[in-house]
Amino acid sequence: MRKLGGVLGVVVLAALVLVPAGANAAAKPAAAPINLAAANVALKPVATGLTSPVAIAFRGKDTTRMYVAQQTGSIVSVTNGHASAPLVRFNVSSGGEEGLLGIAFSNNGKKLYADITDPKGDIRIIEFTMSGAKPLNGSRRQLLTIPHHTFPNHNGGDLQIGADNMLYISVGDGGGGGDTLHNGQNTNSLLGKILRINPNRNGSAQYSIPPGNPFAGQAGKRGAIWMYGLRNPWRFSFDRANHDLWIGDVGQNLYEEIDYAKAGEKGINYGWNAREGFHPYNGGAMPAGARDPLLERSHDDGDCAITGGYVYRSKTIANFYGAYVFGDTCTGELRAVTQANGAVTQSRDLNLNIASVSTFGEGPYGGLYAASLDGTIYSLVQG
Repeated sequence: MRKLGGVLGVVVLAALVLVPAGANAAAKPAAAPINLAAANVALKPVATGLTSPVAIAFRGKDTTRMYVAQQTGSIVSVTNGHASAPLVRFNVSSGGEEGLLGIAFSNNGKKLYADITDPKGDIRIIEFTMSGAKPLNGSRRQLLTIPHHTFPNHNGGDLQIGADNMLYISVGDGGGGGDTLHNGQNTNSLLGKILRINPNRNGSAQYSIPPGNPFAGQAGKRGAIWMYGLRNPWRFSFDRANHDLWIGDVGQNLYEEIDYAKAGEKGINYGWNAREGFHPYNGGAMPAGARDPLLERSHDDGDCAITGGYVYRSKTIANFYGAYVFGDTCTGELRAVTQANGAVTQSRDLNLNIASVSTFGEGPYGGLYAASLDGTIYSLVQG
């Protein structure tokens, strides 16, 4: 993601009640086929005055408390529109595309994971044990360090826990421009990838490589790699209904892209840096077996830094169940698409704008949230 550094200032929170998006609707198939053109979606502010929010997480079915990662290095919880004092503070390299970038909870809610760039710029994945609603003092454990100090940009930074209880991590290509370090196609590097690890201790090791990973046990390849050929996968998510994977990958100079994989697919090469969107990059040929994105957005339309989102799996917004929502930090525009068999079937601009949209979040019952770097978090609601 480009120029992620955001608004800093005193936290003054609006006295707004955090109404969980879709709290009264279970994630069940819609009664009628989706008609995206007929959906009427609005934004409702649920908190303001945060400091550069870049990640949103919920802990299990707790509908009363939202956890927010602030890029400057702290995690807070938001309840009834009010932010707590920082639950955790990190010493980070901040500004631009660095800082505290992602958080996620284990499926049982007992562990909290964070993705940060340390003062040198290296990526660190850190675990805490939860005690009540807070991380337990002294429980901090470092799982993984990924060297990333040559350039400050393209860190990725998103974390997701899969239905398999594995920890998935998005990592940018190492920065510079055009994949300076040639990491996207290098399966002996963790940069430019989606990773999959078992975050539990394994003897003296802080984590282990799940046996189902595509390069596990292969000489000259990194076993933690799940997907590769990515430039800066800033935000990715799993569809809670079917576990399909959606990736928002920030482009170079011409195209932004959304990548897609059906549940269970692995080892997919999305083409960077030979490809940008559907097009050759610097004359690069499509790598054998690589996959084009599901969709692209041209910079001619004003986009410049895509923010991947989630598939909407609540039923509180009519004609919207099954729509994947995403945005762009530069335009602030929110859009939605549906797909079938890896091809876009419906697409529309939602006529909603969030200045410097930085991230999306999924509530306990499939409703969606979106955040602005200016410090405001919104829920998507029926218009």
